[in-house]
Formats: sequence, C-alpha cells, structure tokens
Amino acid sequence: MAEQLEHGEWRGNTGGMTWMHRVLIWAFRYINLRLVYAGMAVFVIPFYMLFAHKGYISMYHYFRQRQGFGVWKSFRYVYLNHYRFGQIILDRFAVFAGREFQFELEGYDKYLELCRGESGFIILSCHVGNYEVAGYTFKATEKRYNALVFPGEAKAVMENRNRVLSENNIHMIPMSEDMSHIFLINDALASGEIVSIPGDRIFGSPRYVECDFMGSRARFPLGPYMMALQREVPTIATFVMKVSAYRYQVYIRRIQTDDRQFANRTEQAANLAQHFASEIETVLRQYPEQWFNYYEFWNHDAGQ
Repeated sequence: MAEQLEHGEWRGNTGGMTWMHRVLIWAFRYINLRLVYAGMAVFVIPFYMLFAHKGYISMYHYFRQRQGFGVWKSFRYVYLNHYRFGQIILDRFAVFAGREFQFELEGYDKYLELCRGESGFIILSCHVGNYEVAGYTFKATEKRYNALVFPGEAKAVMENRNRVLSENNIHMIPMSEDMSHIFLINDALASGEIVSIPGDRIFGSPRYVECDFMGSRARFPLGPYMMALQREVPTIATFVMKVSAYRYQVYIRRIQTDDRQFANRTEQAANLAQHFASEIETVLRQYPEQWFNYYEFWNHDAGQ
C-alpha cells in the first residue's frame, strides 16, 4: 500500500482499489497491527522497491547525499524508509477501524496558547512523519481546524477521512489548481480559526523561495509563508514521528522572524521558510528514515 508516483512527481493518493481499502479497514478490527507490519515487511516492501525505481533512487540519493550515509547503510535505510512509510499508511486505516495510538507531546503549550487567543494561526506541516494521524486523534475544541489537503485521494480514504475529521471539528479544504482554496484559507484565518498547510511542496502557484536545507539549496513554496505575513498570524510547525508500533512523538515548534531585519515581505517570507526548513532538518537528523518526498527534492529540474 503506497501513495503513487507519476512522471517522477509525487501524486499523493493512496494506491489500491476501493474494495481493497474497505477490506483493510475491516481486517484491522480483528488483526493485530504488528502481524500486518510483519507481512508487509517480508512480502510487500521488497516487491514495491523492485518496481518503484524512481522513488527508490531518489531516496537512496537522500541518504547518501543529504544524510551522508555510506553505500550499504543507505541501501539499508532505503528499505527502512519504505517499511516506515508502509507502517504510516497502514496506521491510517487502523485509525479508520477504531484503533488508537499513544502520543507524547513536546511543545504542546505553544499550541494551547495560540488556541486560547483571538487570532487565527497557521500550522505548517510537511511530508515527514505522520502528521495526518494526529488529526484523527486530537479534537479541535478551542478553535475550528481547517486542513488543506490533496483532492485526488482514493474514495474509501476520503470517506473515512471526512468521517473521522468531522467528528474532531476538523474541516478539509481541497487544493485546487485555480487557487480558489486561497479564499477559503483567508476566510478561516480572518475568523480566528486554525489552518494547516503543507510547507514543503510547490502546488499550483510557481512562486518559491530557496532555502539552505540538508547541505544544499532547496525550493519551498512561497505561499504559506507570505500568507502568514499578510494576515499577520502566528505560525507553528508540527512533526508527528513514529517511534514504535502504537506510539508517536509529537514536536511543536514556533516559527517566527524579526520583521525589522528585512526590507520587504518577500525577504521576510524567505526567512520564515528558512526557519521552517531548519526545523525539518533538525527532526530528520533524529529520524532520518521518515522523509517521504519520493522524488529528487533538491533537483530543480525534476519538477515538483
């Protein structure tokens, strides 16, 4: 079970037929999660790695060039990365089936402080760890929570995602190529609500900023950071990292910049993006296998 690649770009939708997803959700009501992990490790991951060459190669380059691992350690970590990603996808279906996970929180006071304030705020997410599973667990009690999501997900995933998130007072805003989702985000922030936005992938608007990230320059979308500045709302980053079968570690970091140091908002937004990139790098040094951008992220000619 994996999200799909097309022409070297990450499409962001879960593979498999709808009936397979429904069967998987039903099975998780009765089968131990660790047994499913074991079957995936032995049968599914080797098969997937054999045929998903682009994702495999880009991940190998990440471990060799960005983490500085040797050849054999990089190969080993490519397998570990695919295994961890498979676990995260399966955890999504386990939650749909009613399974629960434990979360240890670091920096949760920063989130609560913003929730109790009048202003809306932005949560920056990224394709590191399992940010989505936190939304299935925590209820938005103080403010309404709006999550910007990729619209092309599988039917069974979208149905269950809608069901679970709506129970937690979380509203989904689908990304649109005409950028109409920007108006919904602005309305939510103006109403003092929370908006969750991926801060690591360029979608729709071609505008970007380049940041120092994992030893080289990488492109990050300008939109989320410019929006935070234009709306004058606080920004935090959240990382939800898998540490064992039923346990996650959550890190919440405040992302901010000193506006007085920069001549204009574009420079301010670039600095905000750099702060976010630095936080991602800190997490990846601790959890190197939980990087899930399966394309040449640092190759500006590969397309994002």
